[in-house]
Amino acid sequence: MTEDTHPPGLVVGADLRLAVPAAVAWVAVAVAIGAPSASAPMAAAGWVLAGVLIAVGRTTRRPAAAIAALAFGLAALGVSSAAASAPHRQPAVLIEAAEAGRFISAEATTTETVLPGSESFTVDLALVGIGPETVGISAPARVFGPAPHGEVGIGTRIRVTGALAATPPQDRVAFLVFASGPPLTVAASPPGLDWANSLRASFRDAAAELPGDGGALLPGLSIGDTSAVGEELDLAMKASALSHLTAVSGANCVVVIGIVMLAGAAAGVPRAWRIGASIAVLGAFVVLVTPEPSVLRAGTMALIVLVSLGGGRPVRGLPVLALAVIGLLVADPWLARSYGFALSVLATAGLLLLAGPLTGALGRWIPVPIAAVIAIPFAAQLACQSVLILLDPSIPSYGVLANALAGPAAPAGTVLGLLACLLLPVAPGLGGVVSQLAWVPSAWIAAVAQFFSGLPGSRLPWLDGAFGAVLLAMLSVLVVVALGDRADHAGRRRAAASVIAIVVVGSLGASTGAAVRTWLTRPQDWQYAQCDVGQGDAVLVRSTAGTALIDAGPDPGLIEKCLGTLGIDRVDLLVLTHFDIDHVGGASALVGRADRVLIGPSDGPDADELAGTLRAGGARVEEVSAGATGTLGELRWSVLWPRSPLRGIEPGNAASIAIAFEGVAAGDQGCGCLSSLFLGDLDDQAQALLIATGRVRPVDIVKVAHHGSSDQDGRLYARLRATVGLIGVGAENAYGQPTREALDALAAAGTVPARSDLSGLVLVSPVGKGGARQWSERR
Repeated sequence: MTEDTHPPGLVVGADLRLAVPAAVAWVAVAVAIGAPSASAPMAAAGWVLAGVLIAVGRTTRRPAAAIAALAFGLAALGVSSAAASAPHRQPAVLIEAAEAGRFISAEATTTETVLPGSESFTVDLALVGIGPETVGISAPARVFGPAPHGEVGIGTRIRVTGALAATPPQDRVAFLVFASGPPLTVAASPPGLDWANSLRASFRDAAAELPGDGGALLPGLSIGDTSAVGEELDLAMKASALSHLTAVSGANCVVVIGIVMLAGAAAGVPRAWRIGASIAVLGAFVVLVTPEPSVLRAGTMALIVLVSLGGGRPVRGLPVLALAVIGLLVADPWLARSYGFALSVLATAGLLLLAGPLTGALGRWIPVPIAAVIAIPFAAQLACQSVLILLDPSIPSYGVLANALAGPAAPAGTVLGLLACLLLPVAPGLGGVVSQLAWVPSAWIAAVAQFFSGLPGSRLPWLDGAFGAVLLAMLSVLVVVALGDRADHAGRRRAAASVIAIVVVGSLGASTGAAVRTWLTRPQDWQYAQCDVGQGDAVLVRSTAGTALIDAGPDPGLIEKCLGTLGIDRVDLLVLTHFDIDHVGGASALVGRADRVLIGPSDGPDADELAGTLRAGGARVEEVSAGATGTLGELRWSVLWPRSPLRGIEPGNAASIAIAFEGVAAGDQGCGCLSSLFLGDLDDQAQALLIATGRVRPVDIVKVAHHGSSDQDGRLYARLRATVGLIGVGAENAYGQPTREALDALAAAGTVPARSDLSGLVLVSPVGKGGARQWSERR
């Protein structure tokens, strides 16, 4: 759920004359950026239709014609902006270079703070060198690769070298850069941005000294910096529908502007000066908290309101929201497909349209102040839930109650945290005291999130996909009708309540039935289970007398869920192929539950600490290399890679453990065992070296290297001739995995891919002599 607050001076109302054209324009732009070749014809058609409808409107004087003309005109304006921007975002020469896999050197400006240990970060590309040619560009990109040695602030000019990959045209980022080394600083950020970078860094450091979840949450609550929020707290905030409190938006802008206006009024400052000061402070605030989509929406609305108030014009909520949406979509058409932007707009619309009526309806049974506290988050959740269901097909059961308890603490945490952020550089002692005061509401919010996320049934299952979203949107409308307070609509309210009951029971029944059907159809004789752990690897291997787990994914909660689903309490053998977070992030869930652990070469103190933790939990931890062998029930396992000593190979992807499983009697199918090879994150060069060892033999199952990235050696898969290729990959991941190159290599080898992003949990069972049957929870 995303909650927001409208700026001061805004009149709440349902004037749809600009809202409907804005919605039409939004849909048109969303379609256009996904089909660049169609954008120019769409824009031309929109302008022509707008002109025709203007003429019709002048003749007939019908308001509907004027609204339709405005809708087509705004749609044409947004689509024209998209058509004009597309060639500059993805020049043809760079698309060709990306498809050819050419090496590039690029200069870019960072658009987010890059901390040591970061796996990726966003930039604005400015210059891209391809051999002797340099291409000027202005496009957002995401860089993957080694992290910088120190913090790099927003606005820093950097140089990166590596491989380039183009994204689909509708993506927010135009290119992915896979850097071969850490970024090099070319120029420091400008003074204004450097000021904001210093403020954020000092506040983040001060909050890090505060205890528990309250300290981790405080920077996010105050300035939207969630870098200290761990996996457990992040999941708790999402499960309790409180994650919106860490996304700086309208409520924060209201607080900042309100302080300036009220303080100016108390000091007798003329209204025009107060408005000017508010605009200046608002701009500085947006720079400080960084212009995320929700911040841009809130800041633009606040700016429109302030300008309107300066001109003495009354403003109404929905037209201001619509005007902000139109302006932002014209300036950046790719916001049309941003979930963050959509949730921010919908939450604001929900508050403008629904908060008042819901307060009145609930006020019939409870005191109005309490009704308002409940109605505000409820209105936002009703407006946003149909979009949120596309991200997670479940509904937070206690979301409204959690927001009612945590919401009132958010303004105090925001104001005190922002004040501490401003004071720390000039008065560290006073800033530290204020930080401690801000910690109190922050800790309360975190405690509320942890409490409700831990309750039974914290999320109710719902139908996923577009059908589930549409059904939930219809249900939200019926809820509003059922809670109406007009006496002459009693029959409508009863009918709506009846339909709601039928839909809820039917949907929950369908979800429950799907879960029961999954449980009934799940094969019990599975030998391999690829867990759905998002962007990461975690595969179980089961024999009659033992269970092995190859990697543990990025998150303890996800691997814990998979183990629980399959009824696995302990594992006899845990193999951590290398120490990237997407392979070992969930390993803490195995502490005390693994008997033997195989690890590859250590890549630093974090790897050593993890090995020590597993050892302290009672596991026998061994660093292995090629030649190590053992048994798991009816299976024999053999480590084929890495070689020892590494000789020119650095610990990490290229030194991933490659481990094979086969029947105890090599090649014997009498036990009905499926053979397999797990490739970790080996790149194409390491795969070539693995082939050269002469130990690679055909197998039934292959765990595809590096989540199906493009750096594959097709000869390896041709030699393996596997029936099934397991690919652990997150839905719509920013890496573009699995890539077309990897899928083509599997197809050429006759290997059927089993992707966790499409199939969820995948189970593979032996059939007959050497045959394999694949089952997945989604298909």
